Amino acid sequence: MDEELEKRALKYHAEKRPGKTETIPTKAFGTVDDLSLAYTPGVAAPVKEIDRERWKAYRYTNKGNLVAVVSNGSAVLGVGNVGALASKPVMEGKAMLFKIFADIDAFDIEISDEEPERIIATIQAIAPTFGGINLEDIKAPECFYIEEKLRSLLDIPVLHDDQHGTAVIISAALMNACSIAGKKITDIKVVICGAGAAGISTARMLTRLGIKRENISMVDSKGVISSTRSDLSTVKKEFAIETPFSTLSQAMTNADVFIGVSKGNLLRDHDLEVMSENPIIFALANPTPEIDYERAQHLRPDAIIATGRTDLPNQINNAIAFPYIFRGALDTLSTTINAPMLLAAASAIAATAREAVSEEIKERYGKDLEFGKEYILPKIGDPRLLTEVTVAVAQAAMESGVARRRIASFREYRNSLESRVDNSNFFSCDRIRHRSRTRNHQGCENRLNRI
Repeated sequence: MDEELEKRALKYHAEKRPGKTETIPTKAFGTVDDLSLAYTPGVAAPVKEIDRERWKAYRYTNKGNLVAVVSNGSAVLGVGNVGALASKPVMEGKAMLFKIFADIDAFDIEISDEEPERIIATIQAIAPTFGGINLEDIKAPECFYIEEKLRSLLDIPVLHDDQHGTAVIISAALMNACSIAGKKITDIKVVICGAGAAGISTARMLTRLGIKRENISMVDSKGVISSTRSDLSTVKKEFAIETPFSTLSQAMTNADVFIGVSKGNLLRDHDLEVMSENPIIFALANPTPEIDYERAQHLRPDAIIATGRTDLPNQINNAIAFPYIFRGALDTLSTTINAPMLLAAASAIAATAREAVSEEIKERYGKDLEFGKEYILPKIGDPRLLTEVTVAVAQAAMESGVARRRIASFREYRNSLESRVDNSNFFSCDRIRHRSRTRNHQGCENRLNRI
């Protein structure tokens, strides 16, 4: 990060109220009578109702629209293991994105522990508060076990976004990139550089898209993950292949796709030169990609290139997916977020990018956005994502049998989603505060009861 950006970021986080989120009441509180309903003695009424029937917590509390963003700070993007407290700005940011993009309330919870069983026990103990759990920036391989165990213990959605959110966005981008490059997705050869949470989950997702396991070469810090290596963890063994290649450079020979979820400046010029025609290069390390964007363009003008950076075309960012995945899961009271829901999200994101963009969206981003080599994904905050991705996820939840609430009318559901966010001033903090204080909650409840 350059010095000027660092100064601006520190000022942004410190000025006015420190941090990025706050709690705002959703009910009237202007009279003594209001307070008697909100707290004692009136609050005893919903307590007794929930004690009789636990599902009434979704009617009388914020549980159904509340997500915990949980981290121990052991794998914070770009800075590594900084611990629980230093990870808080990231988790606050995640909570902020949930709210502004999908009207989901979120609390950031930082756990000062690296022992998986204690992390699991802590999250299990606080789970009654929440409608969903978003795990964030927990290092591999512990993250795989923690998520898997929590999924088995809890009856609410649990998602490690570094795994599945990343995989969804990469999959959506790859669908569209293959279409533009004239490549059949089931035939491509893929190199994934980075065998942590994002790399492993992406490889799993790509196999669900039809890519052959033997056509995925995964590379970690010691080289290609091959069947001849004896130092592989259980999750890495899943993608060990028979191959004569042992290095990243060797694996790049005739590769159609490079997916980097590792660290900056790993790719050499020769690595790009030996790739197939019309290569697809996703250099996603942040803030420095595995190869400089302009350098990659110069070396391979026929390539489709994506990075994780906001200031370059084709930003691959989890914020295009996770708010809407959780929105669909929460609204259907899903017990989990499963593979069909993730695939539905990826397909809906890819399809949204192929649709014509409105003049309003073009004005917001200050450029023409037309499906092609430099526009393979919707931009962060594209208002179409709230309806298109959320509806796709909700439908997949119902069809796959994990939804406990069925949506009777998707037309009414779409309307209710559109009313959640004021797209005319999408990035305004004042918009969020105003809607939080003035929303007609009875109207929202009536719409929810109809779907």
